[in-house]
Amino acid sequence: MTMPTTDNPEWYPFQHGLEISVPETAKLLEMGKPIDEFVLIDVREPNELQIASIDGAVAIPMGEIPSRINELDVDEETIIAVLCRSGRRSLDVTLYLHRQGLTGARSVAGGILWWSDRLDPSLRKY
Repeated sequence: MTMPTTDNPEWYPFQHGLEISVPETAKLLEMGKPIDEFVLIDVREPNELQIASIDGAVAIPMGEIPSRINELDVDEETIIAVLCRSGRRSLDVTLYLHRQGLTGARSVAGGILWWSDRLDPSLRKY
């Protein structure tokens, strides 16, 4: 599985094998791949989703990941893009998913803040 690592600010210490860029995530989402190939999981809380959300993302709050990840038809080859506000929680979830054998998991670098900056300024920042 090849994961492009471009499109992040030059100053950002991109973590190869753990992160995916906002533009690459959006591209995969737009391609409409089946869930066994790609899924975008938003791990923010319901109140955060009311402020800003991405169409096509599956909402599973961070604390519910261990009990709900089996709801998805994913395996170690599935690209699982994990989104939060800034990329911190999503990186924690990505590391957890890797420990569970889901090595296709990637944290969306910069989270929804960078999504707003890079792709959709109509998304409200908080």
